[in-house]
Amino acid sequence: MSSELPTLDGTAALVTGGTSGIGAAIARALLRAGTPVALTGRDGEGAARAAQELLDETGTECVGLALDVTEDASCAAMVAALEGFRPIEWLVNNAGFAETMGSISPGNLDLARRLMEVNFFGPMRLFGALAPGMLERGSGRVVQVASSAALQGYPYVSSYVASKHALMGWTRSAALECAPKGIGVSALCPHYVDTPMTDRSIETMREKTGRSEEDLRAFLAGQNPGGALVTVDEVAEAAMDLLRSDRSGVVHELIGGSTAVIEEGVPIGAR
Repeated sequence: MSSELPTLDGTAALVTGGTSGIGAAIARALLRAGTPVALTGRDGEGAARAAQELLDETGTECVGLALDVTEDASCAAMVAALEGFRPIEWLVNNAGFAETMGSISPGNLDLARRLMEVNFFGPMRLFGALAPGMLERGSGRVVQVASSAALQGYPYVSSYVASKHALMGWTRSAALECAPKGIGVSALCPHYVDTPMTDRSIETMREKTGRSEEDLRAFLAGQNPGGALVTVDEVAEAAMDLLRSDRSGVVHELIGGSTAVIEEGVPIGAR
C-alpha cells in the first residue's frame, strides 16, 4: 500500500451522500489532502451549501450537485454537470439508506426492491457512468461504503442486509476485473456508526420500546465488536487508506475503535 495519496492531475473525487455523516467526513478528509471534490445529495441546494461550507473550511475546490442514484436521468445530468468541473477519477459510493422490517412481513418484498435500487443498483449505476473515463485514463479508485451488513446477518433488516451482500459480491467481482485495467474497487464495512442515520434508528427504537436514547445508544455501541460506536472520522481515514492503496478488492472492517483488513485484494495493474 502506498504511503502517499496519489495526485489527481486535473481530475477529482466524487462522494455520493456527501452532505452529512460519513459522506461529509470523507469529503472533508479528501479536501484537507488537497483533492478537489464533487459531493452529491438528493437536495441540490443542500449539496451546494455543504460544498460551500467545506470549500470555506479547507480552501480546496468543492462543488455540490443534486443526485438521485436510483434514476438514470439524474446520473446522466450529474455527469453532464461535471463537465464544467473536472473528470472523476475517484468514486466513493456512500449514498444509502436502511429501514427495519421483519423477513416475513407482507411489505418486505417492496422494501427489498427500494433498498436494492439505492444500496446496490445505485453504486452500479454510478460506476457505469464514470468507469469509461477511468478506463480511458487507465487509473481510478472506487470505494464502496458497504456496512458490516455486507458480512453478516442481522434480525429485522433482512432486505437491507441482502442489498449490502449484493454490493459486496459485485465489488469482489469488479475488483478482479478492474485491477488489470488500473482501477481499484474496494469496500468499507463499518459496524454501527455515530451518524444522523443511527440517530434516526435510535429514535425509532425509542418509540417502539420506551427505552431512553442514552440506553439505546449504549446498547448499539455494545453490539459493535470494539464496544464503541464507529466514528465518521474512522470511516474517513479508512476510505483514504483505500484511495492510497495499490491493491483492488481490499475490504476494511471497522469494529469501533479499530480497523482490520479482512481481505487484502490483488495488485492493481497485475495481469
